[in-house]
Amino acid sequence: MSLTGIARNIFKSRMHELERHQNEGEQMQREVMAKLIDRAKQTEYGRKHLFELTHSYEDFVKNVPINTYEELKGDIDRMRQGESDILWPGRVKWYAKSSGTTNDKSKFIPVSPEGLKHLHYKGGTDAVVLYLRNNPRSRMFDGKGLILGGSHSPNYNLPGSLVGDLSAILIENINPLVNLFRVPKKETALLSDFEEKRDRIAREAMGKNVTNLSGVPSWMLSVLNRVMELSGKQHLEEVWPNLEIFFHGGVAFTPYREQYKQLITSPKMHYMETYNASEGFFGLQDDPNDPSMLLMLDYDVFYEFIPMDNLEGEAIPIWAVEKGKNYAMVISTSCGLWRYMIGDTVQFTSTNPYKIIISGRTKHFINAFGEELIVDNAERGLAYACGQTGAQVLEYTAAPVFMDANAKCRHQWLIEFSTPPQDLQQFSDLLDKKLQELNSDYEAKRYKDITLQHLEIIPARPGLFNDWLKSKGKLGGQHKVPRLSNSREYIEQLLAFNVKM
Repeated sequence: MSLTGIARNIFKSRMHELERHQNEGEQMQREVMAKLIDRAKQTEYGRKHLFELTHSYEDFVKNVPINTYEELKGDIDRMRQGESDILWPGRVKWYAKSSGTTNDKSKFIPVSPEGLKHLHYKGGTDAVVLYLRNNPRSRMFDGKGLILGGSHSPNYNLPGSLVGDLSAILIENINPLVNLFRVPKKETALLSDFEEKRDRIAREAMGKNVTNLSGVPSWMLSVLNRVMELSGKQHLEEVWPNLEIFFHGGVAFTPYREQYKQLITSPKMHYMETYNASEGFFGLQDDPNDPSMLLMLDYDVFYEFIPMDNLEGEAIPIWAVEKGKNYAMVISTSCGLWRYMIGDTVQFTSTNPYKIIISGRTKHFINAFGEELIVDNAERGLAYACGQTGAQVLEYTAAPVFMDANAKCRHQWLIEFSTPPQDLQQFSDLLDKKLQELNSDYEAKRYKDITLQHLEIIPARPGLFNDWLKSKGKLGGQHKVPRLSNSREYIEQLLAFNVKM
């Protein structure tokens, strides 16, 4: 029996457990809530918020407030200083460094041993379980996985305590047996200089039998392009003939899909979206023909949702959500995040089982004129314009122009094309038209150019977004470009870089 066949047998029982998602979502989530509360009732946070007296969801809502990072930051910093039993039992030694808030350059998300096992690694395991279920002829374990990771550094110089990209924390703590099935070497994977890491990963992986890829699409594409440069080959399957699956997450795959299809032309290549973040692993694409993801309900995470049309209103549990509405996601986890607004927005495409798409970020949208443009609109609009013109988008960001010298208001898009459109105006027209089809508020504001004029596209020079990220020390790892912003902070910085060569 092949190694993949052995793995399939090991995972068989989990395949049966996953069937509970079909019709037991509410029960699973109530079980998770009770487990988390019971585990943390003797922590400082648990005592303060009456976990001992919390026996129902209604009690939970009454006793525990909705939190952003700012509300938990003081407790998290005490944990980073070495204090125990604050938000979660025991001492938490690992902290995932994530994009900053309004007040801070970075957030530091606690990663407890329970969170590692029952939230992060469980998601990675289930990605493989679902892939093997959907692909009975897979041989992925008969080769190696190319897994991209970030880097980490000491936390306040406390012994054994580290901060870094979540991917680096996962690699540092992974079962040694997994290293038999992955490239690159651990020391290469944890390098902090992305450009050096990119070259070393490509060189280490080229001669291996790579069957699967895992990572953020933008950074993986950079590594794969280096592999092509070094190998001199035209398509990736000439380097790795047994490559069959890319597990991707972190940013939307839509802008990169065509580039991957040109790079990997093999008909046996598969793609699987994962919803993994510094705060936890939340969703998996369980059906290759359905772009939405199964929300994983039996991990150490209890979900709540706040309707985006009333962010000051009450959160609701999963059994009260409706399809098609835009919600801000709130989580409670075994890493000590309690009723924590993660910053992502989701829409449910199904409630039996519960399946979602990531629609954007609570702060990454444009609503300068009442248009409520979200990332999902932007991704679909760009995909349409690319499909009609043959263009390919590598990176982009957009922001409002509130009023120019001619008293005109519009959306300004800064786009780095890997394949530019022959006619930029046609591309711009197609994007604007599609956004109006997708978003009635945008369409209303665009009516006769009265409130909002035709969008503007500024082509970015090659490498602009990477140069900007590098200037901020954010090249590689979990870092990503903000797609939409209600302010001009990001786009002005990028425009300044656009003239630098």
